[in-house]
Amino acid sequence: MTVALPRPRTAELGTDDLRELALDAGRDLEGALPHDVLRWAWATFGSKFCVTSSMGDAVLATLASDVLPAAIDVVFLDTGYHFVQTLQTRDRVARTLNVNVVTVKPALSVADQNEKYGQSLYARDPDACCAMRKVAPLNSALDPYLAWGAGLRRDESPSRALSPVVGWDTKRAKVKVNPLACWTADDVAAYVAERDVIVNPLVAQGFPSIGCAPCTQRVERGQDVRSGRWAGREKTECGLHL
Repeated sequence: MTVALPRPRTAELGTDDLRELALDAGRDLEGALPHDVLRWAWATFGSKFCVTSSMGDAVLATLASDVLPAAIDVVFLDTGYHFVQTLQTRDRVARTLNVNVVTVKPALSVADQNEKYGQSLYARDPDACCAMRKVAPLNSALDPYLAWGAGLRRDESPSRALSPVVGWDTKRAKVKVNPLACWTADDVAAYVAERDVIVNPLVAQGFPSIGCAPCTQRVERGQDVRSGRWAGREKTECGLHL
């Protein structure tokens, strides 16, 4: 599907205009290829558009690197609890792709958080831990942008099944772009093979969805890909996409 691109928007838009733009684009771009969705976002917002990555893979960053005319900011949240393989994946992305990796850290180090709230807050109150180490840092990191992109897919979980290709992030009053929303796991695998996309080595070790090390477990074959996140709890999302 080929999508006609709008002229770049250089003037600041008000909140109501941005929301209307997002809803219109969500309808117009439904079913569009991720490449076209990214081109639309860049043509519309330019450097006021960024993408985020948890560094489970570099699919979205690679797509952006392939199709955009300039290096885009790729925001990565360094929670202080990541697997070493995740940080190594971030570093490989920064070295090899035409993107600007922006590493964002929480206000408190892990040691400071432990001193203030007690050891292992992630085990006692994972929602509070995610709020401090993920949600708050992302909110601050997105301040300079009008729109942001994420690698959500509808087939990942029931909570993501209705993710629009372009939607309105009410909490942050920003346009949210999900270029991969319509792709399936098979589509991703085909693109990874075709482009030799960087993939976190933990994926091959049974971690199809990778978060903080204390809250991520291996997933048995045939299980839901996100079942290793906060295993044994009702929690299924960190709060970034709610």
